Amino acid sequence: MTPFKIAIAGLGTVGGGVAKAIAARGDDLSARAGRKLEICAVSARDAKKARGFEVKNFVADPLALASGDADVVVELIGGEEGIARELVETALKNGKHVVTANKALLAKHGRALAELAEKKDVALKFEAAVAGGIPIVKTLRESLVAYEVQAVKCILNGTCNYILTEMEATGAGFADVLKDAQKLGYAEADPTLDVGGGDTAHKLALLAGLVFGTAPDLASMTVEGIEHITAADIHFASEFGYRIKLLGVARRTPLGVEQKVSPSMVRARSPLANVDGAQNGVMVDAGAAGPFFFSGRGAGEAPTASAVISDIVEAAAGAFRPAFGRPVAQLATLKPAPAGAGICPWYLRFEVLDVPGVLAGIARCLSDAGVSIESMIQRGRAPGEGVAIVMITHDAAQSAVEKALNAIAATDKVRARPCMIPMEAA
Repeated sequence: MTPFKIAIAGLGTVGGGVAKAIAARGDDLSARAGRKLEICAVSARDAKKARGFEVKNFVADPLALASGDADVVVELIGGEEGIARELVETALKNGKHVVTANKALLAKHGRALAELAEKKDVALKFEAAVAGGIPIVKTLRESLVAYEVQAVKCILNGTCNYILTEMEATGAGFADVLKDAQKLGYAEADPTLDVGGGDTAHKLALLAGLVFGTAPDLASMTVEGIEHITAADIHFASEFGYRIKLLGVARRTPLGVEQKVSPSMVRARSPLANVDGAQNGVMVDAGAAGPFFFSGRGAGEAPTASAVISDIVEAAAGAFRPAFGRPVAQLATLKPAPAGAGICPWYLRFEVLDVPGVLAGIARCLSDAGVSIESMIQRGRAPGEGVAIVMITHDAAQSAVEKALNAIAATDKVRARPCMIPMEAA
């Protein structure tokens, strides 16, 4: 049996997990691949670091992996530029398969890398780049192709989901829960990419490319994080029968493809609403085939290493298709829906002075913009003090709601910028 030689760049949590799993289950994995899986070289920043397993064939320069005798280079360094990009490009140019978990790299350079892989007739595989151990990339690229997928709605960032779950459970504010998440290792020292929605955006761009037959397109995506979500918002959501989740949404509309990342109200009884803690979840509307829901661990050693190894086994078996489901020359140009055209009900929260005429003024601004109110909660306080007014609207265009909120924010009776959160029928 001719060995299939594997070079791993990056021996952190995931890379270490891949090495340990191949060492422990190599015979079974080799049988599945039809070739003996053999790690021929590894590279990491620190050769002497204790990792809990024996490190063999260490190479100081990760770029050397791209010119060695490996059949596949596994890139687990991360980052959209620098050494990660150079390694992947060089490996593909040298006719080596590439397996990566690098969503940022693929979201920005996916089209060019896919084209390079096709020219060299090698695989570019990235199951581990989205949703950890959930096999959603393979599902969208290969399984749900009989009917046109209409939409995907996803919880793809465990840090944000953990924070929102803890805010709901404890009543604590965002800043306090974030600090606890950092202490527990659920959030980075600089959490901007996670809580600002950027990490979810990278992953959503890859899923959207697979669903709509396009290259990843971050430029037409709107991205909003969870930093402004308050414990009060979470409490009011519960009163209306909803939970707040950071959702990535990509869907077809009559005006084009809508791609957005934002905190969203999700009905408490829906599957997505019940994805808690650091878990991930993906809802797929597969048209005539019906809705499908996938959930599981979105990060961590075992689930992510499992996704990496599944890609390695498929590459070894010669089972690979174009990275985004169709040859690059046949990828469509994504037609984005106009900004602000999305129509749905909205949750609105106003912090206002408790004085006569405030509610009437808010209602007038909403009416002038063509936005109607479906339900409302008002909490009274002593005269002259701040009070929260919370409303749920009927279906309305985002642009119309924003127009109304701009007019409301300009009045002298509003204490802070109004909060608006879309309500998803997930």
